Amino acid sequence: MRHRLFIPAATALLFALAACTQDELAGDNRLPEGEYPVVIRATGLSVEATPLAAPSTRAAVDGDWQGVTSVALKMGDAVKEYTVTASTDFKSATLSRENDPHYWTSRDPITVSAWWPFNNADITQMPAVKVAEDQSKPADFQNSDFISAENRKVEFNNPTLEFTHRTARVTIELKPGTGFTSVAGATVSLVSLSADNGNPTAIKTYNASGNTYEALTAPQTVAAGKPFVKVELGGGTFYFRPQNNVVLEAGSRYKYTVKVNTTGLTLEGCTIGSWVDGGGESGAAEDLGYSIQNDGSYMVYNADGLLAWNKAAQKDESINCTLTADIDLTGKDWTRIGTWPGYSGVFNGQGHRITGLNFSAATTELFGLLNLRGVIKNLQLIDVNLYGSNGSAAGIVEQNNGQIIACSVTGKISAYGRTCGIADLNYGSITACWFDGTLKEYESGAIVRYNYNTITSCYWGGNAGQGVFRNHGGTVDATKVDGATAKWQTAVDGMNPALTGNDYQWTLGTGGLPVLKRNNKNP
Repeated sequence: MRHRLFIPAATALLFALAACTQDELAGDNRLPEGEYPVVIRATGLSVEATPLAAPSTRAAVDGDWQGVTSVALKMGDAVKEYTVTASTDFKSATLSRENDPHYWTSRDPITVSAWWPFNNADITQMPAVKVAEDQSKPADFQNSDFISAENRKVEFNNPTLEFTHRTARVTIELKPGTGFTSVAGATVSLVSLSADNGNPTAIKTYNASGNTYEALTAPQTVAAGKPFVKVELGGGTFYFRPQNNVVLEAGSRYKYTVKVNTTGLTLEGCTIGSWVDGGGESGAAEDLGYSIQNDGSYMVYNADGLLAWNKAAQKDESINCTLTADIDLTGKDWTRIGTWPGYSGVFNGQGHRITGLNFSAATTELFGLLNLRGVIKNLQLIDVNLYGSNGSAAGIVEQNNGQIIACSVTGKISAYGRTCGIADLNYGSITACWFDGTLKEYESGAIVRYNYNTITSCYWGGNAGQGVFRNHGGTVDATKVDGATAKWQTAVDGMNPALTGNDYQWTLGTGGLPVLKRNNKNP
């Protein structure tokens, strides 16, 4: 965003005098020494349409020249303090010096630099950008701005100097999400910032108006996965961690719209544009699809977010994942989770559905190996299409050593070898789960192929002839829904007693199959 300064009448007279001498100077660009002082029109900062809520003495941060009384102006090797005379609306200014100014020596363009603020002890050096750590007060926010015009050509007949901001401007707009009716009283900070040139690694933002918070930073890059936005509200602390690097460039404004949920922060959108609203290039950033909580767990609300968690879980199989929305994986490549010693976190679907799981691999499941500490619960896989090209295929997991609770699978599962609706091998517990679909009729088990431990209150429909292909000394409670002696309402009534302590239970959906609902007795 760029602002332009305007020359008042006195200054215009100086330009007129210069113009009047051009006939005398025809064929010779030289000018009499000390007769033509350098007076410059400043441009470039842009104008804020809406003023700050609180009055201030320094408003260049808002795109005008109010409160900026002087700049350092460099011409050749000489640096001098120039007075800033703002126009009546503060949208423009004139740079001039009454005593001992710079002078034009010819009509040829000159190269100049100018900056604000400057160090009175050594005006010759443009200071490094160093912003305030606490910008919650208007003056500290505004005084964290740095402006300059560096190595610009200035024409004799049109002496104009374009200024830009040396800082980046970050705006955070908060919205109440799940669990909050208001975000009033929040404290918002930017964190994981660069300490270069003595800058703070965390900045407390300025509450510009309503639920909008702002801060100025030195240009830098915040690495993907690092906490970037910190919100303290209602006794909780929440973080937003970007999926991609955040590149904060000088003179640009980055506006993030963030929802605050009791489960964490979610990004609603981001625009990158000019310094002030309403101008410059802008574009919506891709929705990240997840947020990361203080304990490193993921809150996931779209396919990209689930794939981001998948990538992280391939490296750390203890990372928890909670779905906050239905997920559509159509057209997405899935890599199953869990190699030895297996996934040891908690994957909580919160009653949500994953659709579009369609892939082929040597062995094909949502999870490979579930560790004895691992839990998969409250999840519905809808209309899967899975093929094990060189082995088994199952809906949820190949080998269960942990707990699978209140999960369901519908669709088609086939393989070169054996097929199963929930798990291929069960060494843990499977409780109140069901399958309805088509399995390849080779060593197939609608719930489990080989069972070594406990299956409780599970049901199946579809073509499978048995819930467990072979039981090796475990406990099996699995019932086929045949439409006569057992219906899906029968399954609902049979599964829920096993879920009395769970946060979700089954109810019969409009499509005739069970669906998960929040257990109001265990919210």
